[in-house]
Amino acid sequence: MAQQQESKAGPARAEEFVDDTTDAAAREEAHTGRGTARPLTVVGNPVLHRECREVTEFDDALATLIDDMFASQRAAEGVGLAANQIGVDLKVFVYDCADDEGVRHVGVVCNPVLDQLPAEERVLDDGSEGCLSVPGAYHPLARPDYAVVRGQDAQGKPIVVQGTGYFARCLQHETDHLYGYLYTDRLSKRERKDVFQQMAENTPRYETVPNDQP
Repeated sequence: MAQQQESKAGPARAEEFVDDTTDAAAREEAHTGRGTARPLTVVGNPVLHRECREVTEFDDALATLIDDMFASQRAAEGVGLAANQIGVDLKVFVYDCADDEGVRHVGVVCNPVLDQLPAEERVLDDGSEGCLSVPGAYHPLARPDYAVVRGQDAQGKPIVVQGTGYFARCLQHETDHLYGYLYTDRLSKRERKDVFQQMAENTPRYETVPNDQP
């Protein structure tokens, strides 16, 4: 996710939530120091438009991928990155995102699933949204201002991550990616046209993978 599939599980208990704020800067620095930034895929690349494969091997290869994702995220100055955004067909995303109170959250989620919030508990935030795979473009998009994501950490341990405000948007945005959806898929045809016009008029500030021409 650039700066600026749902389960029916019940609400998570507070003690279940992962601590993703302690030593956030040091943990991000460690991942980035080990990783290598990779070019990012952009809208139109097939890997972005289909559901990714489940992570089943929690091994050294996954750890290396996660390090590279953090390095790629930092190079692009993003706050969240899904594996298919660097061309890898696996359900894993990383994040380094502050919430609306300025608290920094850093972590990784494998095989994420969003909790379905009861309609009466949903409060929509219509803030602006961008995407590293749609470089240079932003558009308002209404999303719930609270999100709970269940999945696994890099070792395969079950985790639950909660977010509010901008961080909630990040969690929803990255989970969408791994099921083959970009934020532009949630916009009207006219709104998508505006986003793609912005994209065409701006040059990415990071390396991208050119889509094959027909």
